[in-house]
Amino acid sequence: MKIFSVWCLIPPLVVSSVFMLSSCKKSTDVTPSLPITSTTIASGIVTDKEVDSWILANMRTYYYWNDKIPANPDTTLAPKIFFNSLLNTYNATANPDGDRFSWIQESAESLKASLSGQSKTIGMEYKLVYRDNTRTDIIVSVLYVLPGSPAARAGIKRGDIISKVNGQTLILANYQDLLSGASDTYTYGFASVSSTGALVDNNQTKQVTAVVFQEDPVLLDTTYTIGGKTVGYVVYNQFIPGVYKADGTSDKTYDLKLDNIFGKFKQKGVNELILDLRYNRGGYVSSSTNLASLIGKNVDDSKVFYSQKWNAIVTADYDKKYGAGWNTQNFIVKATNIGASINRVFVLTTNSTASASELIINGLRPFMPVTTIGTTTVGKNVGSITISDPTGRIKWGMQPITFKSANAVGFTDYASGFTPTVEVKEPIISMKAFGDLTEPMLSEAIFQITGTRNARRAAPAEIEQLSIGSSLDSKAGGGNMFTNDKLPNRQY
Repeated sequence: MKIFSVWCLIPPLVVSSVFMLSSCKKSTDVTPSLPITSTTIASGIVTDKEVDSWILANMRTYYYWNDKIPANPDTTLAPKIFFNSLLNTYNATANPDGDRFSWIQESAESLKASLSGQSKTIGMEYKLVYRDNTRTDIIVSVLYVLPGSPAARAGIKRGDIISKVNGQTLILANYQDLLSGASDTYTYGFASVSSTGALVDNNQTKQVTAVVFQEDPVLLDTTYTIGGKTVGYVVYNQFIPGVYKADGTSDKTYDLKLDNIFGKFKQKGVNELILDLRYNRGGYVSSSTNLASLIGKNVDDSKVFYSQKWNAIVTADYDKKYGAGWNTQNFIVKATNIGASINRVFVLTTNSTASASELIINGLRPFMPVTTIGTTTVGKNVGSITISDPTGRIKWGMQPITFKSANAVGFTDYASGFTPTVEVKEPIISMKAFGDLTEPMLSEAIFQITGTRNARRAAPAEIEQLSIGSSLDSKAGGGNMFTNDKLPNRQY
């Protein structure tokens, strides 16, 4: 019986329904003594109250803060409102260790697909910013476009500026409706940067139609030979092992792709590594373990990558059922590991770097220096599981926080995010292509490695924009998951 899926990711903030994509997942086929509760229903109609009862039973069992669930919650509430009423709500002052990441969706199947990189999308991610200091008009700055997607086929690329959708200028009152309209087809109008640095609308338009699309998380891999150094560079946007299938499983296509990339790095004598996780919100912990095992220095299957702390109910049950070590994940032995050739790793980060990405940073630090370049990460040191009704009667799926993670030396205190070793703010206007040695974050990493600067450091005034959100926030989890590969046959 399929019990649940565990992830490392962030809950979605609905900026546009077109852009629901990723997470950090692990799904398990086991039959523990703590089953996912299913509601027995006499009639053919599932009521909200019955859904609420199902939610409550599972939250009382698996939720990390189950001791803080109200004793007598109001089961007359609609399921989403009821679920939120159970949470140990985060408050920066009163409850800084509270829950920022649990969420629920009406469709468990859509939830599972999106966590595996498959969704209905045009295939681009973007940041929303005010056009100028008047804070009236809004522009869309394209962060990246998925190869082979409708956006890519339309010729949209990183750094493009969209100022109109379906002929209408984006403003605070309409941008959400325009970017997530009832139709799957969008006509975008663009703006260009003039010689004076001002944004000017041009006559260019491009039409795209959303399709169900599987994201390849490896956006770019390449090597550079600079100053006697051979530098490997990988842009990795989601921790997913492979292509999502109709039966809810996925293959190992993308994990194997990373294995092959690091095999090429090894053959080319790569002695420095830059891992670009600036837009990576999380994903399967198994893929995080795989990547860390390709990088780590002097690691093998006897060395701890991460461990987890669950609530007392789950801990007592799994201690009995699985024995010692069920909540610890060791590295795995990889023939293409490059740890013997590198002494450190550079990780590019932003406020969209979360969960399984942060697990990489935290998990590698006991074994080698990890230099972060960019801005502070999200700070997701907790993980979640996907819970759905095994009978299929209840269609809802929920992703509650169920554990906290730590690295090999027990460090877990990064809820405020990882502050960058070297701060570099990514520009919103005139962004360079990935892999361009003058792109600010990559350029800084190359400078840290070689002492050679390929582009001047931009002044803060050139970087600061009036940002109001990102489509990355709507990716499944937005960045909130990871979990444990040690439980038998558990996929995360």
